[in-house]
Amino acid sequence: MALLSCVQCQKLPGLFGNTLIHFKSGLVVKKIKQNDNVLFFYNDSKKWLMRVSNKQQFHTHIGIIDHKKVIGKQYGNAIKTNKGKIIYLLEPTIYDFVMKSQRSTQIVYPKDLGYIAARIGLQSGQQIIEIGTGSGSLTTFLASIVKPKGHVYTYDVDENFMAIARKNIEKAGLVKHVTMEKFDIKNARKVPRTNADVVVVDLGDPWLVVPQARKMLKGSGAFVSICPTMNQLEKLVTALRQNDFFDIECTEQIVRTIEAREGKTRHSFRGIGHTTYVAFARKVTTPKELRRIVTTDSEDIDSDGSKLVEDESLSSQKK
Repeated sequence: MALLSCVQCQKLPGLFGNTLIHFKSGLVVKKIKQNDNVLFFYNDSKKWLMRVSNKQQFHTHIGIIDHKKVIGKQYGNAIKTNKGKIIYLLEPTIYDFVMKSQRSTQIVYPKDLGYIAARIGLQSGQQIIEIGTGSGSLTTFLASIVKPKGHVYTYDVDENFMAIARKNIEKAGLVKHVTMEKFDIKNARKVPRTNADVVVVDLGDPWLVVPQARKMLKGSGAFVSICPTMNQLEKLVTALRQNDFFDIECTEQIVRTIEAREGKTRHSFRGIGHTTYVAFARKVTTPKELRRIVTTDSEDIDSDGSKLVEDESLSSQKK
């Protein structure tokens, strides 16, 4: 206890010389500065992500948010509007940047982003190719994980979409981890990059770029596609099998929020329903003499449509 008291309140002899060690004063406190991003949080449905400026005031139905009151405060502090409403100053997460991104197209929601990251083993240092930048929400999420040594190369053909995506990526502070180019991969004779860890396709007709995606991926690399309809999934999976992809999985992620309040907890009546289907696959190389065997095995299903081969994690369980 004597040592603890010494560490907390006074100089610690011997180990650190004359350095004053104090847990409270030793904490690094991050204060909000001019041009920092702040999530102004009132409640779940009323929150605003803005870059603060000492000359700006934001007018809302709950009063005026004066940015001058924000600069110099710590994240997590609260301010009061001129109508007496309390606003909390939160440091934005990648979730906030995705959900508050400017939208020119349908975005990929966090409920899908999380599973995508886990399913493909997304990690820092990876090289990602994205075909179809859209609003840049998926680009932003991918870059936030593969940085600082990894990189996202994203391609689109619509300059208007690209301009909006660029603003969203800049707002999240991830520009140096993303390279954006106008490029039509569908009609290109050569692919722009090779040996990628992951290729993500967000197009209305993803099956058309499966051969190009294969050329860009390294062996065992992951393929991901965002598909709003089941018809797209059918055509895509057929193309994946024809182009020697394996470990194919198609999913839909459903999230149900809970209103947790003392004595009256229930599920929320508002929520996000269907947003998209997500298809996954891995690039493999099957020798020609074995392809017939693989094709036969992939069709090995029982009468109720379920696969005969069980997941290894379940094989040791008693029936």
